[in-house]
Amino acid sequence: MSEDFQKVKDYIIQLGYSIVDEDQAEEIIIIDDEENGIKNLIIDCENPILILEQLIMETPLNTDMFFKRLLQINRTLVHGAFALDEKGQNILFRDTLQLANLDLNEIEGSISALSLALAENIEELLDYSKG
Repeated sequence: MSEDFQKVKDYIIQLGYSIVDEDQAEEIIIIDDEENGIKNLIIDCENPILILEQLIMETPLNTDMFFKRLLQINRTLVHGAFALDEKGQNILFRDTLQLANLDLNEIEGSISALSLALAENIEELLDYSKG
């Protein structure tokens, strides 16, 4: 286990998030804070960056207006962005941070940005998911 992974894990514990799974060999932590929209948020130490990624929804069938709207929403986000997975089947929230200078405030800000993005946009995203 690297020092970076241990530092990230310590920050997550300090912030009071529930660690639901952990893979020390891959340096991955999965956390939940369902009250704030955090469900299976993957936190992955991939030196030199920390990747935060959460599945939001399946990609809707009618995508033209949806993708345009996602890009507009991305412009308003404090940290991170909504993105497609490799296969284009799922919408994710993704953020990256530098591990070298990572501090508690940065990781808290990224996780809070996800919560805020969902709070502000979940109804609209759910409408798109219904078709």
